Amino acid sequence: MLRLIHTADWHLGQSFHGQERHTEHRAFLDWLLETLIERDADALLVAGDIFDVVNPSLRAQELLYDFIVTTHERLPQLDIVLIAGNHDSGNRIELPAPLMRRLRTHALGRVVWREDGELDADHLLVPLTDAAGETQAWCLALPFLRPVEVTGRDAEDYVSGITGVHERLIDAARQRREPGQALVAMSHAHLHGATVSEASERPIVIGGEESISAALFPDDIAYVALGHLHRAQQVGEARIRYSGSPLPLDFSEVDYPHQVVEVSLDGERLTGSEALPVPRPVAMHRLGPAPLDDVLASLEALDDDPDLPRERWPWLEVSVALDAPVPDLRARVESALEGKALRLLRLSRRLPETDSGTASARIDLQTLGPRKLFERTWQERWDTPPGDDVLADFDRLHQDVLDDPEADA
Repeated sequence: MLRLIHTADWHLGQSFHGQERHTEHRAFLDWLLETLIERDADALLVAGDIFDVVNPSLRAQELLYDFIVTTHERLPQLDIVLIAGNHDSGNRIELPAPLMRRLRTHALGRVVWREDGELDADHLLVPLTDAAGETQAWCLALPFLRPVEVTGRDAEDYVSGITGVHERLIDAARQRREPGQALVAMSHAHLHGATVSEASERPIVIGGEESISAALFPDDIAYVALGHLHRAQQVGEARIRYSGSPLPLDFSEVDYPHQVVEVSLDGERLTGSEALPVPRPVAMHRLGPAPLDDVLASLEALDDDPDLPRERWPWLEVSVALDAPVPDLRARVESALEGKALRLLRLSRRLPETDSGTASARIDLQTLGPRKLFERTWQERWDTPPGDDVLADFDRLHQDVLDDPEADA
């Protein structure tokens, strides 16, 4: 019996509307370590997007390496397999690989081609062992494939290049394994039919043409551990799964579960998988869109815990539906939040649709001037002339521009 924990899309170092999430990521990694111990795991699979950017901060890198060292100290027999995602630098992921192998950690960032043009499959095949040190499975660890890595090698386009790499790697794994050993594929890719969340990864190729078929993973692959899409889901079969991101990476991802997946293998077969919900170390609230009075009432009613340290205060997104402009909108929202242990990250305005009618007559901008143009635009947008306070604000801003020595540059 072999027990794996599948996770992906950590995005360590993410800046959330300008705010760092170090506390949340640290809490998740602490929870993950305790879960690995509690579940008596044999291996941890991290299916890409370990970092949020290709040049992560020192603090983000410290989080990862501290986790690896501490995990090895407490679970010296645990195998850890990491692959690079599209947010990662493959070279950076592999740079400390020789050191990490001493900690039973395998970091795969890129595919390697031999001089004869064949895939170096040995580079991507990782043995997974049980508590007795016996190899029970082989992990086909395939990092995110960029077009430059797979096209031009008997492949006319990106998808055929990806397909060829998968086929070569699966053939090599079949030759390597012995009877009774399972095959586990790990990939950072977009599969046909997978559900994309509102703020999930943008397609790498316009039109979604980079998505691949689940048919690439034949039945003798016991489990497919996927990363890239943040919504946890299976694709067609229970053995093909996205673990999803452990934390919401945007307010649009607040309302669906965030988890890791425990996978059980017996010999060559998948015997079970279980979603393990990840505790949310910092709450996230999303209000609106709603009229201003309703939003203000909801803000007043929001529960908060004044004893929480500031780095644990909940994140807040507010969307206000307006019928007319409210110049002091932010001040009114912040006033409703005064004294509450909440952090307003985003305030947006939903404006009414207006019918601009037929195309307006040609405008002579020199004759009209900035103030008249502003008044006209305001009138067309809001169907009412700007008030004296709005015009006074415009005049001040206009004068600031005129007084700016860089304005004539």
